[in-house]
Amino acid sequence: MNTATKSATKGARIILFTGKGGVGKTSCAAATGLRCAELGYRTLVLSTDPAHSLADSFDEPLSHAPKQVRPNLWGAELDALIELEDNWGSVKTYITKVLQARGLEGIQAEELAILPGMDEIFGLVRVKREYDDGQFDVLIIDSAPTGTALRLLSLPEISGWYMRKFYKPLQGLAKVLTPVFNPVFKQVIGAPLPGQDIYDAGYDFYEKIEALERILTDNTTTSVRLVTNPEKMVLKESLRAHAYLSLYNVSTDMVIANRVIPDSVEDPYFAGWKKSQRVYRDQIHNDFSPLPVIEIPLYREELVGFEALERLKNDLYHDTDPSQVMYRENTLSVTQQGTGYCLNLYLPGIPKSEVKLSKSGDELNIRIGNHRRNMVLPQSLAALQPSSAKMEDDYLRISFS
Repeated sequence: MNTATKSATKGARIILFTGKGGVGKTSCAAATGLRCAELGYRTLVLSTDPAHSLADSFDEPLSHAPKQVRPNLWGAELDALIELEDNWGSVKTYITKVLQARGLEGIQAEELAILPGMDEIFGLVRVKREYDDGQFDVLIIDSAPTGTALRLLSLPEISGWYMRKFYKPLQGLAKVLTPVFNPVFKQVIGAPLPGQDIYDAGYDFYEKIEALERILTDNTTTSVRLVTNPEKMVLKESLRAHAYLSLYNVSTDMVIANRVIPDSVEDPYFAGWKKSQRVYRDQIHNDFSPLPVIEIPLYREELVGFEALERLKNDLYHDTDPSQVMYRENTLSVTQQGTGYCLNLYLPGIPKSEVKLSKSGDELNIRIGNHRRNMVLPQSLAALQPSSAKMEDDYLRISFS
């Protein structure tokens, strides 16, 4: 196992908590923030989950702006509408005008101008802004449940694909055609073609997300901590999430097995639960190895307020520093192989039969289930063709020749 080392980064340390809904990730994020603040780090715990519960965990009212809740500790809950106005206002205004020109009423047009999934994108933009501002040493993200979190982490690459394929060509075409077709478009649609400010807003948005991708995939800066329970369905989802995170080149450095029934509980009512939990506890340690696994007991009381979080904080970290990189996971590497190269992608627990590969130009398309990554290949691989692929030691090893 890699030795835990303090992250040597100029910017803030980013720790992202995710897990199946209801496993206790918000409590773990809040307790981690409490420990970091105790060690003297200026710490922000930011909830990007649309169903916010961070304020309930702290037992303190929170809003979009960071609010100090303890010395060195701030909390905030993302308001997607505020982020939309700050980052997407000009585009929203334009779409609203077009929809109103087509006969929709004001409030309907405004609602439809907010595209599906925008709240997830604004979560990324908010993280990037807090990172750039440099006000905090540690950013702890209480993310949405795993499915939504994975969509969020895939957005930088998806947006880059659309930017390369559609946005830049359309922007160049628009500069030529706008003077000619603008009067016709305005007459037919009832609104002018989008101006340069609309294109600039889109490109600025893309640049922010692209810059954040470099931060999220830097395993000295960003780590995911997976929260799970010793139950079959929860464990299966956590194992899939670990593999999908690796697919997007985001490293995991710790697994938290939460709500383990203590051995001191001898009530016969819990005998069956304890027996099944022993099986899944062993499976968590085996399946996630070599990641460190921390077991947290099922408490007698509800984890609400700082007194309860103190107990969870101590059980999670004892005397250790949560801002450390607990395990340096290497999700992606390229090695020379004879006269060719080998691309090594860490996909723990995924059989080769579930992986579909294709190459187009300088992009390698990797699909696992309903998750897909369009990976822009480095120059050393872009001109070569994949010759073989195999699963070995949880790595998908793709040979190029």
